[in-house]
Amino acid sequence: MREWLIAALVTACGVAGWLAVELARTRRRYRAVLGEQGRLLERERERAAATAVDAERARIAAELHDIVSHNVSLMVVQASAAREVLPTMPGEAGNALKAVEAAGRDAMTELRHLLGLLAPAPDGSDDDLPGADLAPQPGLGQLGGLADRIAFAGLPVEVRVSGEPRPLPAGIDVTAYRIVQEALTNALRHGEGAKAEVSIRYTDQYLRVEVLNSGPSVLTGAARRPAGGARPPGGAGRGLLGLRERVAVYGGDLDARRRLGGGYRVRARIPLERS
Repeated sequence: MREWLIAALVTACGVAGWLAVELARTRRRYRAVLGEQGRLLERERERAAATAVDAERARIAAELHDIVSHNVSLMVVQASAAREVLPTMPGEAGNALKAVEAAGRDAMTELRHLLGLLAPAPDGSDDDLPGADLAPQPGLGQLGGLADRIAFAGLPVEVRVSGEPRPLPAGIDVTAYRIVQEALTNALRHGEGAKAEVSIRYTDQYLRVEVLNSGPSVLTGAARRPAGGARPPGGAGRGLLGLRERVAVYGGDLDARRRLGGGYRVRARIPLERS
């Protein structure tokens, strides 16, 4: 009997030791799993941060393209017009040069805003460019000024708004403006003797933006060039591709194509939340 008890005690001690070893192993494995999960989460956070940085860089690149393409195109057209009329109509040449100056100032203001996002001053000030006040991001409320600038550069623009206008999310507002800006800039650059129509339609579910121009399509190669044969800066491909991606961010779609009767059509539909 005593021997049986001793054997049972020895067995119990062995089992307890084995359980203690297994518990220690289980704890080590648990800590290892936690450590691996932590490393995976850290790598995921790094990937997410890198993706966010890439997306922001792409957004800023698209903004820079829009700003430079639009304003430089206006400046080239106006400078060419000023040179043509300078000997005979110095007053008109002066007006064209004022438009060049205004386009340059607009470009500097918007570029300063974007560069401020990339490298803000330590104290949050903007003293590097005195006299150039930062302007808010453009939106559909500035379509009138855009149409006037394009018309002054030589492309008549008619703007129609239908539906009940209402405040839009900032991203959608600036995207809609950029669609019109890019389409009008391309029409101005490539449409000799053309005119343009801009239609903005507010519905309960969507914002619809359409720009039509009656000149030759940008795909025909019949691009209007300034005197001297220099090709205007920029191109429709990158701008429209970037806009298509920006519209897709909001679940919308953008279509740009030649019209059967000549000219070009850019049409976008962007979903809106019900108010």
